[in-house]
Amino acid sequence: MLNITLPDGSLRQLPDGASGYDLAASISEGLARNALAVSVNGEVRDLHRPLPDNAQVSILTWNDTAGKSTYWHSSAHLMAEALEALYPGVKLAIGPAIENGFYYDVDLGEGRSISSEDFSEIEKKMLELAKNKSQYIRKEVSKADAIAYFTEKQDPYKLELLENLEDGNITFYTQGGFTDLCRGPHIPDTGTIKAAKLMNVAGAYWRGDEKNKQLTRLYGITFPKAKDLAEYLERLEEAKRRDHRKLGKELKLFAFSEKVGAGLPLWLPKGTALRERLEQFLRKAQVKAGYSPVVTPHIGAKELYVTSGHYEKYGADSFQPIKTPNPGEEFFLKPMNCPHHCEIYKTEPRSYRDLPVRLAEFGTVYRYEQSGELHGLTRVRGFTQDDAHIFCRPDQVKEEFMKVIDIVLYVLKALDFPDFTAQISLRDPENKTKYIGSDENWVKAETAIQEAALEKGLNTVTEYGEAAFYGPKLDFMVRDAIGRRWQLGTIQVDYNLPERFDLEYTAADNSKQRPVMIHRAPFGSLERFVAVLIEHCGGNFPLWLTPEQFIVLPISDKYSDYAYQVKAQLEQHDLRGTVDGRDERIGRKIRDAEMGKIPYLLVVGEKEAQDNIISVRKHGEGDLGSMPLEAFVKSVQSQMVEAM
Repeated sequence: MLNITLPDGSLRQLPDGASGYDLAASISEGLARNALAVSVNGEVRDLHRPLPDNAQVSILTWNDTAGKSTYWHSSAHLMAEALEALYPGVKLAIGPAIENGFYYDVDLGEGRSISSEDFSEIEKKMLELAKNKSQYIRKEVSKADAIAYFTEKQDPYKLELLENLEDGNITFYTQGGFTDLCRGPHIPDTGTIKAAKLMNVAGAYWRGDEKNKQLTRLYGITFPKAKDLAEYLERLEEAKRRDHRKLGKELKLFAFSEKVGAGLPLWLPKGTALRERLEQFLRKAQVKAGYSPVVTPHIGAKELYVTSGHYEKYGADSFQPIKTPNPGEEFFLKPMNCPHHCEIYKTEPRSYRDLPVRLAEFGTVYRYEQSGELHGLTRVRGFTQDDAHIFCRPDQVKEEFMKVIDIVLYVLKALDFPDFTAQISLRDPENKTKYIGSDENWVKAETAIQEAALEKGLNTVTEYGEAAFYGPKLDFMVRDAIGRRWQLGTIQVDYNLPERFDLEYTAADNSKQRPVMIHRAPFGSLERFVAVLIEHCGGNFPLWLTPEQFIVLPISDKYSDYAYQVKAQLEQHDLRGTVDGRDERIGRKIRDAEMGKIPYLLVVGEKEAQDNIISVRKHGEGDLGSMPLEAFVKSVQSQMVEAM
C-alpha cells in the first residue's frame, strides 16, 4: 500500500501503482472530474502517473495557479497541433505557459505569415481537435531516438534544444497526431479545453538573441467554459479603460518626451502633487517609526558598486560609465541606494546601544532597460524608490522585520489594497552560484523571514529561486480591482553587504561585530506604484490623496466672486480644489469635471450665494443636495480620517 499525506495533514492509503487520479477519485467524484494535474512533494506531475510512497500530494484544479499553468501549457501543444495541420512544414521552437495563457514560437517558413485575420481559423481548428478528447501521453525516449525523430521532421529548433539534454531525462508528449519534445506535465486530455482565443502575434528572436532568426510568437488563452473566456475578455476591456498611460494623459499627471529620452517620465503639476502627497504620507509614518531621512548623490564611483557586488551581477543593465578627465576614474548613474547607505553607516563608530540605525531616502535611481521593455510608468529608466535600510544586531532582526511588515500593511490599507499574498522568496537550493554569502547566513536570514511572516499571520506562499542575489525577501503580491497580480512592497534580510562593506558595531563585551541589514521599500518605486494605483482605482484616487478634491462651478460670471470665496474658505480647512471660471454652460463644466474624476463638484448660483451654501455633486453618484460649507467640510474630513 502507498501512504499519502494530503495538504490538510491527513493520511490516505492507496494500492501500489495508484495515480493522482485514483487519489482524487478516492476523495470525491467531483474532485476527480475537475482534476488537471497533481503536486507530488512540490513537483507538478501528470494526473495519471503512479504516485510514490510516503509522498505529500495535492490535487490541482483550475482554481490552482499550477493547475492553470498545466492547462495552458497543454493548450500550447493543442495550438501547435492546429498549426501543423493548417501550415504544413511549420517548425516549432518553444511553447510555455505564461501568467495569462501561453505562446508558441514558430518558424512558418519563407513567404508565410500569420496575422490577426488568421486567428479565427486557428481557434476553430483548436476546438475541433479538442473535441477528439485526445489523451496527452508521456513517453520516455533515448537521446538518439529523439534526435532521429526531429532530424526526420527537419526541425532545427528541437535539435538544438536536445543538445543540452542528458540521455535518460528526455520525454515526448503525444496528443492525437501531434508529438512534441516536452518534460510536461500536461492535463489528462484535450476534452476540457472548451474555449480558445488567440490574443496577439509578434516577432521573437530564437532564444532571445537578435543574431538568431526571428520567429513568429503566437499568444493565446483557453478556458474550460465559454463564459470564462467572455469574462476574461471583459476584464481586458476594463483594463484598457484603466490603462495608466491613457488615464495619466487624460488626468494630466505625467508625460514622456522623445527629446528628454525614452523611459524618463516628466511629472506634471497634478502628478507631482499626487506623488508628493504619497511621499509625505510615508515620510510621516517613517519618522514615527524611528527612521532618519538621508539624501545621497545621483551618481557613485564604479568601485562602490564593485564592492557591493551589484556591478558584477547587473553591470550590463547599467548605463555606460561616466568618465572624467582623470585616467581610470569612472562613475555610474546610481542604479541602487543601498551601497550609499552603507557608506553613511560607516561615517561614525557605532555601539550596540546605537542599533538599530534606520536610514530612509526617496532616492532616484537609473537603470538601462531595453527600449522594447519600456512600458509607461511600470518599466522606466529613471525611478524613485521609497528606500530604507535598517542596520541592526542579529537579535533585533525578527523584531525589526515585523515592524517593517506593519508599515507595509499600513500602506496597503490606506490605499485600499485588501487582497494580497506575502511571497517568501528564497534562494534556489539547486543553484547557489547565483547568490553571494555563506550558507549559515542564508539560513539565518530565511528563518527570520519565515518566523516573522508566521507571527504576523500573513497569508504566504514560498517561492524558491526568487531571492535577491544577496539575501531572501518577503514580496507583497497584490491583486487589483480587476484581479490582476502585482508585486508592490518588498522587505529583504541581508547578511552580505555589511560584510562586503566591512560594517561594524562595538558589542557589549567590547568586541567588533557585524550588523545585519534589512532593505525595505513599501511602494517599491513611486513610478510603478502610481501606475498600479491609477489602474486599481481607475483614476478615482482616495479622497486624501487626489490632487483636486473639489472644483467650484459658478453658473455664470455673476457668481465667480462667490465661487472664489468658497474656494478660499475650503482651503483654510486644508482642502484642495479649483474654480472653473470659463465662460461655458454649466452642463459642459459638470461634464468636464466628471471626466477629470474630481471627487466633489460644487455648483454655485444665485440661491447659493444668497444663502451662503453650496450645491454638491459627487463624482459618479450625482446630486447630493445643498448644504452649508461647514457641513461639507465636516463630511469630507471624516471620510479622510476613516480612510487612514
